Amino acid sequence: MVLLTALIRVLHARFHSPVDIVTSGPWSEPLLRGQPGVGEIWSLRSRKTPYWLSADQRRVVRLLRERGVGPTWFCDAGDAARPLLTRAGIPEAFIVDVRDHSLLPGEHATEQWRRLAQVTPAATAAPWSAGAPAVGAPGAGTPAVLRDTELAAVTPGCHLEVSEPQRSGLEAWLRTRGLASAPLILVQVGNKRTMRRGLRRLAVNNKYWPNERWAEVLCHVRRQHPDHAIVLLGTGPEYALNQEVAALADIARLYNVADDLPIPRLVALLERAAGLITVDSGPAHAAAAVGCPLVVLFGKALPSLYRPWGTAGADVKVLCGRIAGEPDMLGIESSSVIAAWSALQLRHRDV
Repeated sequence: MVLLTALIRVLHARFHSPVDIVTSGPWSEPLLRGQPGVGEIWSLRSRKTPYWLSADQRRVVRLLRERGVGPTWFCDAGDAARPLLTRAGIPEAFIVDVRDHSLLPGEHATEQWRRLAQVTPAATAAPWSAGAPAVGAPGAGTPAVLRDTELAAVTPGCHLEVSEPQRSGLEAWLRTRGLASAPLILVQVGNKRTMRRGLRRLAVNNKYWPNERWAEVLCHVRRQHPDHAIVLLGTGPEYALNQEVAALADIARLYNVADDLPIPRLVALLERAAGLITVDSGPAHAAAAVGCPLVVLFGKALPSLYRPWGTAGADVKVLCGRIAGEPDMLGIESSSVIAAWSALQLRHRDV
């Protein structure tokens, strides 16, 4: 969803109206609510639940019907959600489907979304009857055309804005933890696969990096930055993993906040921090989107496609490893992470 801000911002510039979004998962709404160019956000618990069993799907279809027919961008690589557009009465000719516009050689994901936002649905290639816009792209009547000068004004990459209420809420939260006056370094050890327990967690997790290496990196960061607080990020299920790493590192002023980090607070924290060390993850992209410098460890994903890219142009160091000739995060040594971190252009601010 952070990557999709590249598409949302171009659509907003093209149609001069907010972009309504249908999404699934618990993170999208708190991430995108109030962001520039974002209109209504309608969430689905699951795209794969049978329609007759899903009140969320029926509600979204009803809302889409009420909006009326308009240009629609379908951004899902799967088929599960596509029937909802048919049920909502949105004809094929009004839909731009990402699966019809494959990645170009060497293209970054945000560049694909940026290119997709400039595609005109077949039905709107000529003037059409005015009506409410459909999900994904606002605007009615004759379709808008984004001029080269207007597109150039939309900076490539991902972008998130942090509101003043988010900042003030973060400062209040930092005071309760004794961190209000401290410069901050953030570390994201886990990822969503961390939620799986035991050996299965490691067997399916191609973003796993050994706890002992994380501890070595944390000890180096503590020696290099004695005045900074080091904060371990994550979701609730990652709290225990952070505790294991913290016990191995055994350093002062190391804070595990994975039990108390909703999305708006995380984004504000990333904006405030001096830098981040992370596996390839959502927080990595959010960090780049708010201008936080970062070192990011990649596993099997392609950095050319998913390298964090933010409009603010923060310094990003990407690390890749190989085992037996194949991409593997386990092939990244702790010394490489330490070297990348030492070369990172950290952000400095008054606190």
